Amino acid sequence: MKCPFCNFPDSKVVDSRPTDEGTSIRRRRECLRCLKRFTTYETVEHLPMMLIKRDGTRQPYNRQKLLAGVMKACEKRPVSQARLEQLVDDVEQKLFGTLEYEVSSKAIGELVMEQLKEIDEVAYVRFASVYRQFKDINTFMEELSSMIREK
Repeated sequence: MKCPFCNFPDSKVVDSRPTDEGTSIRRRRECLRCLKRFTTYETVEHLPMMLIKRDGTRQPYNRQKLLAGVMKACEKRPVSQARLEQLVDDVEQKLFGTLEYEVSSKAIGELVMEQLKEIDEVAYVRFASVYRQFKDINTFMEELSSMIREK
């Protein structure tokens, strides 16, 4: 680590401890030339996840867009905001756990539908109707029939 006082490229770590939030490490360093001390923070680097849309375009993943879609599906349903946040957290944990930097919107949609089916069937059907782009009532009825068969 380069010294901020004399720009010498070498220093030694004198003390290391986690920050209060536990998201980074605070290090006290001492320059090997001028002997002055300075503090550095070490954090995990997060690369932005890219979303591959149906049409092949790419855009940065946006948690708020996903949450808004789930909230719309659960509108006027007995599902708490906390539960929706948890659903999005669970989906993100699965996505970021793969260590892939690009994910298809299809994969995200399937993860959301899998969880919505457990939470609220009406919200699941609403989300599926938009996500799977039901063209007519027959497609809609096929989805409902498959849900009934699963029960």
